[in-house]
Amino acid sequence: MDSNVVLHAEGMNKIYPGTKALDNVSYDVMKGKVNVLIGENGAGKSTLMKLIAGIEQPSSGKMYMADEEVSFKDTTEARDRGIGIIHQELSLFPNLNVYQNVFMGREQMQGIKLDNKKHISETERVLEKLEHVMDPNTLVGDLRVGQQQMIEIARNFLQDDLKILIMDEPTSSLSEQEVEVLFKLMREFTDAGIAIVYISHRLEEIMQIGDNVTILRDGKYVARAEVKDINVPWIVEKMVGQDKNYPKKDRQLDWEKQEKVLEVKNLTLPKKGGGYLLDNVSFDLKKGEILGIYGLMGAGRTEIFECIMGLRPEHTGEISKNGKLMNVKNINEQIKNGFALVPEDRQGEGLVQTMSIKKNISLSSLENYTKGGVLQGKLEDENVDKQIKDIMIKVADKDLPILSLSGGNQQKVVIGKGILTNPEILLLDEPSRGIDIGAKTEVFDIINQYAERGLSIMVVSSELKEIVAIADRVIVLSNGIKTGEFRHEEITEDGLVLASYKGHSTHKEVKED
Repeated sequence: MDSNVVLHAEGMNKIYPGTKALDNVSYDVMKGKVNVLIGENGAGKSTLMKLIAGIEQPSSGKMYMADEEVSFKDTTEARDRGIGIIHQELSLFPNLNVYQNVFMGREQMQGIKLDNKKHISETERVLEKLEHVMDPNTLVGDLRVGQQQMIEIARNFLQDDLKILIMDEPTSSLSEQEVEVLFKLMREFTDAGIAIVYISHRLEEIMQIGDNVTILRDGKYVARAEVKDINVPWIVEKMVGQDKNYPKKDRQLDWEKQEKVLEVKNLTLPKKGGGYLLDNVSFDLKKGEILGIYGLMGAGRTEIFECIMGLRPEHTGEISKNGKLMNVKNINEQIKNGFALVPEDRQGEGLVQTMSIKKNISLSSLENYTKGGVLQGKLEDENVDKQIKDIMIKVADKDLPILSLSGGNQQKVVIGKGILTNPEILLLDEPSRGIDIGAKTEVFDIINQYAERGLSIMVVSSELKEIVAIADRVIVLSNGIKTGEFRHEEITEDGLVLASYKGHSTHKEVKED
């Protein structure tokens, strides 16, 4: 084996009931390099990484390290050989604090007791290195998704004798500044001879940090190249067979005639310890409109949705629907009032992983299929089948487990679950997080279709190109304050970025109707 190859996978196959996730894939992990692995959802990327990290075992195929054949029954055996993994879906314990999560499975002992003093000091050290200082005693369940992502990363930065670090969508919830810090540390790792396997759907990141790129499609190897020899169109063409873009809006709303379905006035949400997560935020939403919400992490985007859905009863301000002031109580009442939420964390908040695809889709609307307290299975099946067809969920059997679907199709299930409640207003929090270009295009096409049918939609997105492409109007938040509002041709990347930094007043504001 080439001395520059730290791990060689030969003819890897992985078969699940009804699908072949990996089909005779061979793969080399190069020492001291950022080895990018890319492909659409369902291409087999995460499956291959799970085999390398010992999370699952191959149906057939072999792996070699230093001319020795290796196989791992579990992640502990893989870790003993110097392989760590940062998962796409967070694998943290929300009921434990930060340092307990960081040292889970690698606890340090002082005699017969846990050495929590060392746990805390080492956690502080690695978080400081990640430029993400926080109290190690904070409960992980109290952290935002982006902060939890940094805890997931910190866990692996403490591993001794690390040879390969697998990073599956590590930046999906990070700000640009946090990404820069992570990239700097990744280069420190590669300079020390550690190999990084990097999976991301952000193509610009790949060109910035990657050394080589391997493309998978439909579970098969497609191509491999050095980053210096390729460009983004080459990657996209190899991934999907054609260059895909987000669907562009070709409609103009009549702002004067379009009726308001939602009006929010002076929405204020206090912050623990003082200050505000939202500070007198006001906006409205028109029928059939796609309203984008943009801002940096911590700007208050998700908190707006949580207030509207009754998840933040401590908020103040007015929320009116169709001209009628609402007494927002809880999420069940808000679903009945015509609201549906697609949360940012689809695994933790959007799906029940032990249930089937069908049950996940129908979960929020089950009372529509009951009569006399008895579930009408036939009616449930009819509505689920219609929703699967309507939003093009790729599924062989709706009774399969939800985790048998790719990330993009899982996201469609969460969207379909919300739509089945027959909402007037659909709230989408990072609907394209962690899904590939093809799935993103399909998700945004679904959003456009439902807006055309008259559904009013609010979309939170961290990706500028997405929100510019999809939104009829965008409001911008910075530190809980509304700092800008833009319509149609006024929606530009430069304008949104400028408005997202508090203190800049040169952006163009639009007077509210």
